[in-house]
Amino acid sequence: MRTNMETVSKHTCSDPAEENEDPGAAPYGNFINYYTFNPPENRLSLIPATLLQEIGFNSSTETVLILDVGCNSGDLSVGLFKHFLQDQPEKESSKTVHMLGFDLDEDLIKRAQNSNPFPENIQFIALDITQEKSNTELSSYLDTFGRHRFHLCSCFAVTMWVHLNHGDAAFLALLSRLSSVCEYLLLEVQPWKCYRSAARRLRKLGRSDFDHFKTLEIRGDMAAHAKEHLEKQCGMELVRSFGSTSWDRSLLLFKKQ
Repeated sequence: MRTNMETVSKHTCSDPAEENEDPGAAPYGNFINYYTFNPPENRLSLIPATLLQEIGFNSSTETVLILDVGCNSGDLSVGLFKHFLQDQPEKESSKTVHMLGFDLDEDLIKRAQNSNPFPENIQFIALDITQEKSNTELSSYLDTFGRHRFHLCSCFAVTMWVHLNHGDAAFLALLSRLSSVCEYLLLEVQPWKCYRSAARRLRKLGRSDFDHFKTLEIRGDMAAHAKEHLEKQCGMELVRSFGSTSWDRSLLLFKKQ
């Protein structure tokens, strides 16, 4: 399943929302109506429905745990759950696949909780991954299932917001933390052009720039930076690229070695 990648990402940030219907500025990426301008299908269309089986997990015989980081209002989390289980009997899937989605925005989490069609399988909680207490919350959830790691962690378009708000060290710490809690990491990293777009949206609304934007030393090919850190410092390896979304962002799958 291993895929060699000479260049992880050279794409720009082609953002339809900015070109056609500016979503405004959300300093932490917590856009109120995010999935109206970047619907779940933009990612789901690239991810095989058989991914769990392809990476060695059989949800008909074992309990599979999935973590969705920065879940916003939960649309993509629910979409992933349905996507992975579409070819499996409902009775089996309802017992063996469980997902935890979290976001730092409590209002978005309330929306996710209220619209959750699978409350027995999907749980949404308010959590800030940059805070140390997040380790306790995640460990507590894993303990419920007698596990030390999630089988799969998805992290879509979160790294930039942590990087802009907390700096270079936090960007690397996020990757390290995610790698420590999962066996497989499905990662979407925003390219550098998206950083400039986010800063421009703040300035356009007359708000202060991100605290760390001008002082960041980790710049350029952000997916390559993430890959380097995960492989050299976190004991993970890139096993597959699923191509790029309509916003020209690569979806990369890493495996714990």
